Amino acid sequence: MQACDTLLMVGSTFPYSEFLPKEGQARAVQIDIDPTMLSLRYPVDVALTGDAAATLEALLPLLDQKPRGAWREEVEKNVAAMWQEEEKKAHLPAKPLNPELFFWECSRVIPDDAVVTVDTGMSTTFFARAVRLRRGMKTAISGTLATMGPAVSYALAAKFAFPDRPAIAFVGDGAMQMLGMNGLITAAKYWKSWADPRLIVVVLNNRDLNMVSWELRALGGSPKLVASQDIPDIDYAAHAELLDLQGLTVAHPGDVDGVWEAALGAERPVVIDLKADPNVIALPPHASLEQTEKFFLALARGDEDRNAILGQLLKQWAA
Repeated sequence: MQACDTLLMVGSTFPYSEFLPKEGQARAVQIDIDPTMLSLRYPVDVALTGDAAATLEALLPLLDQKPRGAWREEVEKNVAAMWQEEEKKAHLPAKPLNPELFFWECSRVIPDDAVVTVDTGMSTTFFARAVRLRRGMKTAISGTLATMGPAVSYALAAKFAFPDRPAIAFVGDGAMQMLGMNGLITAAKYWKSWADPRLIVVVLNNRDLNMVSWELRALGGSPKLVASQDIPDIDYAAHAELLDLQGLTVAHPGDVDGVWEAALGAERPVVIDLKADPNVIALPPHASLEQTEKFFLALARGDEDRNAILGQLLKQWAA
């Protein structure tokens, strides 16, 4: 987007304005059903109020197909390079497990009709980076509020709306302890009425409110505050078994394929306890100088995970 000459925004307020083109660089067309969203993040030349599908259908006859050009080829080249880099990052070793690997393998095994729900936190980051959605799938994320706790509720709603489709929820352990564990009681009550009983809840068990820990480091220059960030280590698979659901645990890279196979082949809802390394770094594509300075300042101020973080950083740079 930072290199484009024309920007088309459809049904999105896109809050991360630092990734948009510089103001005045690109012409912009925005479609939104809510007129108050138009020109909110970027000044648009053509503001269209309306339903996205109906508006796009009305625009289609006015468009001419352009020949493939150097700019498009450059974008495709960069996207291919991004996926190659992501594959390397997902396979970097970690203790006990690189969570990104589990998300990467999801793309290979996820059913075509799956509904995927994602909580707010590092689960969102790894999902956005590593999972390839295909036509026909559905997804739900708390994109506007970015609130913790919705993924299990979204997945349950999906099972009632589409009882014949599998649902997968990616949840951080903080969100799981906040609301997700209660949602499992609802799943235990109703799953036998679903045409497809598969509801898979993947818990990133890193014993840390991980996204906030990283925000403290990169945005505040502050080391992780153990008193507020560490959370209890719970056996989520065992908790599922107490509710007569199936519980599975992933603690080593060699477990990943077998656990995905078992979860997708299960005849009842499954909770996967993913023993995730909290020090795997989800670097943004373009870290600013200020973010970089604050990140290293936080480590210098005595972050207890400093050595592990630096080890992961060196692995990523090498990859």
